[in-house]
Amino acid sequence: MKVLLLAAGYATRLYPLTLNTPKPLLPVAGKTVMGYIFDLIEPLKEADEVFIVTNEKFFRNFEDWKKGFKSSKKITVVDDGTTSNDTRLGATGDVEFVIEKQNIKDDLLVLAGDNLFKADLSVFTKFCASKRPSITIGLYDIKDLILASKYGIVSVDKNNKVIDFKEKPASPPSTLAAMCLYFFPKERLDIMKSYLGMDNAKDAPGYFLEWLYKREPVFGYIFKDKKWFDIGDKKSLEEADKEFRKE
Repeated sequence: MKVLLLAAGYATRLYPLTLNTPKPLLPVAGKTVMGYIFDLIEPLKEADEVFIVTNEKFFRNFEDWKKGFKSSKKITVVDDGTTSNDTRLGATGDVEFVIEKQNIKDDLLVLAGDNLFKADLSVFTKFCASKRPSITIGLYDIKDLILASKYGIVSVDKNNKVIDFKEKPASPPSTLAAMCLYFFPKERLDIMKSYLGMDNAKDAPGYFLEWLYKREPVFGYIFKDKKWFDIGDKKSLEEADKEFRKE
């Protein structure tokens, strides 16, 4: 299995912190966000290589970080060639870019480089394996309908099959937030190319999910107990720092 970390954004909402530092390399409680993500990946015995896709601006930052970081996994930093927020490929574009450029043929686990949480991903990947050849996504139960209006919200049936998705709904039908955590079985790696070939394809992964579940079975694994932070602005960064300092 290969792992892909999405880190090609420019994080303009976090300026000036991210003017010269990519968001995944910002410190949280004395450790980079990327460091916490690798804590999740290291125990995955089936994962043998981690791809970090970034942009031309931050490529050197990740290469320098890589030199001082120890991991049992092979780490490959991939430059998607973009130079600004206006020309970025977006999450879906970067997934397809790396699959093609790196000629990936194995199962692929995709994580956002700004999602901060603690969990046993081996439980998640076992669940994913039980649902193949379907694609599986990670869901976090935020347990708050008011807060749910700020996220992409998913509804699932009794078998954890996705039956609905709404982006930032005014009246959320559930409290299950999509985490930008995807498992693509190797036999489904072509799906992103099919999606990007559509005239209305958009870069945010939520739009891809909305398109996908209407066409084929998609399953969701629900994380309930651990904290999850989507580092999008200074407030969420400060909240994550405060929470992780407690531990």
